[in-house]
Amino acid sequence: MSDQTYEAGMAVRRAVLGDPYVDVATAAATAFSGPWQDYVTTAAWGQVWARPGLDRRSRSMLTLALLAALRCEAELAMHVRAAVGNGVTPDEIREVLLHTAVYAGVPAANAAFGVAQRILAELGAAEATTPYSWDEPPPDDP
Repeated sequence: MSDQTYEAGMAVRRAVLGDPYVDVATAAATAFSGPWQDYVTTAAWGQVWARPGLDRRSRSMLTLALLAALRCEAELAMHVRAAVGNGVTPDEIREVLLHTAVYAGVPAANAAFGVAQRILAELGAAEATTPYSWDEPPPDDP
């Protein structure tokens, strides 16, 4: 891979995940894990996230659905934060996870809701801390 792809990947990685997260991840790299950090930066961030075909907001929503489906809760927490930073609202995150439940199963979505709820509460999202009103009718069904 070219240094240019790595540099583009690092720029996108930092923009999406934030400098503090990337600084910790790269500082923790060892002779064993360093090549993995290089690969993730180049392949995931430089070759995929940096592509012009989808905006970062769309990529974040896809990532949330895939990580939820695959039960990757640790990665999901990081990407819930990133999705909010990319402009995805708590309501949209909820809809992504509801949609994921239909195609990936209730247990996967249930775990994802728990992770998203925790992260959104940490970020101060009112949706994550306001009690649900059982008196309001659900949205119209299709």
